[in-house]
Amino acid sequence: MALTREQGALKNKLLRYKEIIKEYQSHNTQDIPLTVIWRNYIYPKFYISKGTLYNALNEPIEKQLKELATIE
Repeated sequence: MALTREQGALKNKLLRYKEIIKEYQSHNTQDIPLTVIWRNYIYPKFYISKGTLYNALNEPIEKQLKELATIE
């Protein structure tokens, strides 16, 4: 069954968030604040705001991707 436009947009957003989180985790250490990671690594690559980064970090990505896979 084909994905509807809304489901496709959600899947793309979740996959993009997954890449953002992977980039964040590769630079995350105890002594570097989130704002510095966002300014030096995340924003130049993905052009997202700090608010979007917070949303990506708090989104249950794997759970939602599994739900989308069962719908497909």
